[in-house]
Amino acid sequence: MLGKLARQHDPNVLVGFDHADDAGVYLIAPDQALVQTVDFFTPIVDDPYTFGQIAATNSLSDVYAMGGKPLTSLALVCFPDKADLSILERILAGGLSKMIEAGCTVIGGHSIRDEETKFGYSVTGMVHPKKILANQGAKPGDTLLLTKAIGTGVISTAIKKGEAEQKWIEAAVNSMTTLNKKAAEVITTNHVGTDPLVRPAEQSEAFTQSDAGYEVHSMTDITGFGLIGHLREMILASEVSARISASAVPLLEGALECVRAGHIPGGLKNNRDFAECLVEYESDVPADHRTLLFDPQTAGGLLIATPQGAQLHQALNKAGVATVTLGEIVQKTTPRIQVNK
Repeated sequence: MLGKLARQHDPNVLVGFDHADDAGVYLIAPDQALVQTVDFFTPIVDDPYTFGQIAATNSLSDVYAMGGKPLTSLALVCFPDKADLSILERILAGGLSKMIEAGCTVIGGHSIRDEETKFGYSVTGMVHPKKILANQGAKPGDTLLLTKAIGTGVISTAIKKGEAEQKWIEAAVNSMTTLNKKAAEVITTNHVGTDPLVRPAEQSEAFTQSDAGYEVHSMTDITGFGLIGHLREMILASEVSARISASAVPLLEGALECVRAGHIPGGLKNNRDFAECLVEYESDVPADHRTLLFDPQTAGGLLIATPQGAQLHQALNKAGVATVTLGEIVQKTTPRIQVNK
């Protein structure tokens, strides 16, 4: 819908909505830019405190995905008029616990009466203009890394149906309440920056390697569009293609069982209808693994395109971030996304 509106032309907008990036970035000083994002949704678990934690983790993730540091947040609340306010208090407390963990200050918010509970945050962060990590920028030869397992969508659907095993719920909740802060710190502390005003074709010259730095060309987090959906955004923005291995994709415990039992969220079907046209599979990629590549994630991991895959992979794992190598970026070709076994 935004694409149908008149475009605003502001030279201080470093990242807008042109390439479906995770957050907007606005230049406020030569060495400072604001990162701004907003996200809220309906409960996906029964416990109010845990729901608040998940909503906060999910909202913060987009700032981390841009290479930014969260600073402040505003709570967004929709809550039934006659519902028990102690439930809302627990939701807010859960969200606050994650904001404190992130070092992000809650400075206010807004609430409305609604028949269905919804909760989330608008988050503002900071990033150096030369260290923005956007969808655009992935280059042939880059390694693709992923920092979290997938499967929260199908497990959440099983939870709503009352058919999820407790160990599946625990694995999904643990994933959805784990901030991407640690992974982002490993990357951004050592990130070799680029000039945001340099066009993609010229960016290879803008990178300078330092002994301690990691080159990261592109980064996003895996959320509602699933792994393939967000990889699609990266390769289209970067005008490249990708090859990934289905067997390398980490899966949450219970994810395969949920697919086989038919616990398929509507979002997964929509993602598949939208993005599978760009995908070609090897014949021996199992059907259930194909399905999970489109599973909509809540507070998912970071997808990273880097020419230093082995070094960054090792650094992330050393920091306690369970990172896997999914595949690689290749020259633009057909298919745009090749999925091997």
